[in-house]
Amino acid sequence: MNQKIFTLFARTPVHVGAGNSVGAIDSPITRERHTRIPVLPGSALKGVLADFWSNGAEHDRLFGKPDQSGRLLFGEARTLAFPLRSAKGAFAWITCPLALLRFQRDAGKSLPVPALPDTMSCLAGNAVLFEGSKAVLEEYVLTQIQNASEDLEKIAAALLELSDDPVWTEITDHLVIVSDEMFSYFVENACEVVTRIRINDATGTVDNGALFNQEQV
Repeated sequence: MNQKIFTLFARTPVHVGAGNSVGAIDSPITRERHTRIPVLPGSALKGVLADFWSNGAEHDRLFGKPDQSGRLLFGEARTLAFPLRSAKGAFAWITCPLALLRFQRDAGKSLPVPALPDTMSCLAGNAVLFEGSKAVLEEYVLTQIQNASEDLEKIAAALLELSDDPVWTEITDHLVIVSDEMFSYFVENACEVVTRIRINDATGTVDNGALFNQEQV
């Protein structure tokens, strides 16, 4: 069996629905139950790629048929870095020790994952720091840990290899490593929520009662 890790960089908001909601959001995204971190199920990734596959002769062999599995298997896509509002530098890419340890395991890389002393500590790039010691993300003020800048540079260098997108190339100065607890909080409460309507195909107008909100990552 050959294994390959792919990197997904969301240039536009992504929504993979979790089904019916019991909360305030009508159409939430899929998340890990234990961490609340957004994920894209492997079945969703496989379905999208199968839909776009143009080689008909290879399609069934690779992606399978209703009564037969294909040669390709897809694992879930996990969140490694998440964009967040920053009072300085406009935005930050946040990650956490748990996400970095998973990346280290899956990619076979050795990273100097920092140990943060408490939930309000961080390791941040210069672009988001006030006076070199504070980062203001959303409504929270986080304190920079000292003597770990080399670790941040090594981690940023490893992440930089994942994409050549112009926005991603700024990650060295905009990367912030937060605690697992704060990462879980931010990715659950700082996702974009948009209002949608449903159009009736027959009339071309909005269906009655078809106003709903949708979560995106």
